[in-house]
Amino acid sequence: MTENLDPLDWHAAILTSGATVEEGIRNLDASHLQIVLVVGEGGDLIGTLTDGDIRRGLLQGVGLQDAVDGLINTDPLVVMPTVSQEVVRRMMVEHRIHEVPVVDPDRRVVGIHTWSEVSVGAERTNLMVIMAGGEGLRLRPLTEECPKPMLPIGGRPMLEHIIERAAADGFRRFVLAIRYLGRIIEAHFGDGREFGVEIEYLREDQPLGTAGALALLDPLPAEPLVVTNGDVVSSIRYGEMLNYHRHQDAQATMAVQLYDWQHQFGVVHTEGAVITGYEEKPVARSYVNAGVYVLEPEVVGLLHAGRPCDMPSLFSRVRERGDRTVVFPLHEQWLDVGRQDDYMFAQEWFGPIG
Repeated sequence: MTENLDPLDWHAAILTSGATVEEGIRNLDASHLQIVLVVGEGGDLIGTLTDGDIRRGLLQGVGLQDAVDGLINTDPLVVMPTVSQEVVRRMMVEHRIHEVPVVDPDRRVVGIHTWSEVSVGAERTNLMVIMAGGEGLRLRPLTEECPKPMLPIGGRPMLEHIIERAAADGFRRFVLAIRYLGRIIEAHFGDGREFGVEIEYLREDQPLGTAGALALLDPLPAEPLVVTNGDVVSSIRYGEMLNYHRHQDAQATMAVQLYDWQHQFGVVHTEGAVITGYEEKPVARSYVNAGVYVLEPEVVGLLHAGRPCDMPSLFSRVRERGDRTVVFPLHEQWLDVGRQDDYMFAQEWFGPIG
């Protein structure tokens, strides 16, 4: 017989057909199961919805108030309650999935298997690099005697929130790229033992941009590495982004955030001297770089030690080489703490994190 059908409360993952995409996102966040089970009125499984399904929908222009029905997988892999965990584990490996719904003969949901339940060990061996060397000039005077990533949010440094969130996703190996007031960062975190992780340091002699310090890694990691700016606070799940990167078969993945900007004035459309249309303070919508990346080791090899390079330039090099670069659209809370207004907002919005 199957063991531990519901290691977490799988009922929290249930969503009724016709619900909105926004409700699907809330369901994912609340259940922590990384999958939504979309059911009909009788409780029968119609399909599943994952974080990846939602992100692909957002890229295709699906709105938060649209129904999830067009995004669901209507033919998911399912098992009966009598299937053993070992068989389920092999199925997950073969199909590269992390959740399998359990259904009865009438296809009603009775449980769910998760990878953490059936696998041995949940730790990730991938390296995570945090860029923490910036001076934070726009945050002066707050950063005159404190490096920007060490500014407190909710009573603890931003950098500590980032490490804690990544550790909760199974990451244990961290490298902090430091320069400005780096001794303060090093004194606080040490070798990471106090925080249950391993921490090493890359010490920049000069500003190397948002990517240049990666050239100091020696040796290069053998697996994809996650890179984040040290001033980005978010509820992102780094493990999901890494899984997405692998599924996309990408060389480099960039997290992006949908950003709305409203014109201050009415916009007049013309053809020559003729007015063809008018929009009163229209809203422009576009994706912006969220400062979190996943890179294959070969990408780091495109950098040169001691030469500054920012991430957009590195992504350009990857594309020029003909390799695949993709975006990972965020629906999570996210804020780039670059200005004092951002920092004050982070205190209110992200203070409870951790």
